[in-house]
This record gives sequence, C-alpha cells and structure tokens, in this order.
Amino acid sequence: MGTTYRQFCPVAKAMELLDERWTMLLVRELVLGSEHFNDLRRGLPRMSPTLLSKRLHQLVRAGVLEKRVAGNDVRYVLTPAGQELRPVVEAVGAWGARWIGEIGDEDLDPKLLLWDMHRNVDRDVVPRPRAVLHIRFPEVRGTQGRWWLVITPKEVDVCDEDPGHEVDVTLTSSLRDLTRVWRGDLAWTEAVGQGRLDVAGPESLRRAVPGWFSLSVFAGVPRGDALVQV
Repeated sequence: MGTTYRQFCPVAKAMELLDERWTMLLVRELVLGSEHFNDLRRGLPRMSPTLLSKRLHQLVRAGVLEKRVAGNDVRYVLTPAGQELRPVVEAVGAWGARWIGEIGDEDLDPKLLLWDMHRNVDRDVVPRPRAVLHIRFPEVRGTQGRWWLVITPKEVDVCDEDPGHEVDVTLTSSLRDLTRVWRGDLAWTEAVGQGRLDVAGPESLRRAVPGWFSLSVFAGVPRGDALVQV
C-alpha cells in the first residue's frame, strides 16, 4: 500500500488500501463477476497491465482476493472479505449516479460500453440459437465506431471486427446517447422517438431487443435533480 494516514480510524485503515488509483474500479469489476486477467483488462481498458498486476497482488496480499491456479487457468476470486465490499461498491455507484450526472467527452468509451452491455444480456430471452447485434457510432472514427455482439445460449462475444454472421438488428446512435440510455439517463423509447437511436431489423426483433438487456445496475437510481425538485 502507498498512502499511510497514520490514524487508527477504521475508515483511514480501509482507505489506505482502497484509495490507491484504480483499486475501487478493479473491485467493481471483480464484484461484477470478472475473474480472469484479460476480462479485468477489458473492463479497465485504460489501466496498464503492469499496474493491474500490481493492484491484484496488493488485494491478494490484503486478503481481499484469492489467486486460484489450475494449469493455465488463473482466476482471481473474492474472499469473504472481498465480498463484503459489494454493498460498498453499490453504494458509491448509486451516490455517483444520483449526484454526479455530468459525463465529459473523455468519459465516453465504446469498448467499455460494449463490455458492460455484453455482461448484462439475458441470454434466456433471446429468441434464437444465435443473435447478432451490430452497433454503430457514426461519429466515432475507425474501428471503434462499429461493434458486434454475438449472443448464443452459452456466451456473449464482443467483436470489433465483423464476425461474418448475418446481422439480426442494427443499432445506430451517437456514443453519448447510447451511453445515456445504458446509464438510465435517457429511456430507450424516448431515444427512439427523438431519433437519437435507430433500430433496424425485423419488427419482432426490434421490439424485443430492449428486453434482451438488463441496464446498468445504477440505471434505476433516482437522480439528484429530481429529488431536489420534490
């Protein structure tokens, strides 16, 4: 651990571990179910692999994580102490959703958005053995402007190159607007009605697509401006 506050207060002692840069976001990824190094990297695309390794080692040493190795399979699993951080992460996220609504351009990341979307697909309601969503962000240049989600009963793959399968539904939106929909700041029907989100494909699938996803866990948090008005 880096910072030492030299206080006996349990809050101070906890923060000596948790307020290191990226640590709480790493805990967020672990709480959301990521256990493999590459999956953790995809949820933290701007964190260097070297720093990620260092933070994982710190959490293992602190008893928050257990490193499990089975041949070439290496997983990082939350211990009971780590699991107790789940309501902490949820409370911080809810507070941020309620009171810090501002999203800067630098906060928008298509890779992170699609990764978060892929782990919130309800595969049981997708009405075919394989469904392919094509997501387009026209204002984003290069390969980052086109993504595919390939959904099967066993898994959901995020592709930044055309996987070669027939596309069932195409979503076209600005990165900001789809991020707002995902966060719960803009309703899907409102985005479609305002022309901020175009959904192309057979009518039955267009109507079904919103039900394939559970939105961000913080989408239902009442926003602070609404509470203030009340």
